[in-house]
Amino acid sequence: MPLLSLEDVTRSVELPDFSQLEILKGVTLDVEVGDHISIVGRSGSGKSTLLNLLGLIDNPTTGRIVFDGEPLEKLAGRKRDRKRGRDVGFIFQQFNLLAGRTALENVMTPLLYASGRQFWRRKVIAAEMLERVGLGGRIDSMPEKLSGGEQQRVAIARALVRGPRLILADEPTGALDVETGKTVMALLDDVAEQSGAALITITHDPNVAALARRHYRLDNGVLEAIDVHKMLAASLPEAAL
Repeated sequence: MPLLSLEDVTRSVELPDFSQLEILKGVTLDVEVGDHISIVGRSGSGKSTLLNLLGLIDNPTTGRIVFDGEPLEKLAGRKRDRKRGRDVGFIFQQFNLLAGRTALENVMTPLLYASGRQFWRRKVIAAEMLERVGLGGRIDSMPEKLSGGEQQRVAIARALVRGPRLILADEPTGALDVETGKTVMALLDDVAEQSGAALITITHDPNVAALARRHYRLDNGVLEAIDVHKMLAASLPEAAL
């Protein structure tokens, strides 16, 4: 059974003239445990809308979403919030770290909503996660004292600290230089694989998308499987082939 299934999902919004704007059109996708999937798409293709559906934030207009065998329509209010907080980790392009809080305090934040052992051991767990992403020596550093790559590592640690089953990375290298971006993606893939979490990377960059094992393109609200490696090869000058 897939961890997450989207079955013929659509999403539309009503415009001021009462017409319907279709953002997603019949999206079907199965995400297996331990999967690494990339979704490429241009600005305006519906990536943000799809991210909100994958992250259990929004409901589809039509179609069905099933997470871990449970239909989304049966998850409402606090029950959905708890499941999202426990099972879904988000990583964003702009890091979204809390100003005035150390790296350790930033990573501890999701654990404030945990219970039992996770809550009482939150400082130890956060420190261990920072060590895991190579920042064991920077736990007391403020975000403004960290490089872009280090800030993204803190964001990764924060996203993974509760042991989510699904990680959603939205343009995770968009604010980084190329080499730092490669390092961060390798780290993210490695940590996700070690924890057994499924990873979905949403990006406009085919080079980042190529790091995944399965590749999709979202274009005008339609999701289709693609071969990113062929796309990259076709874009190279003949002299480079």
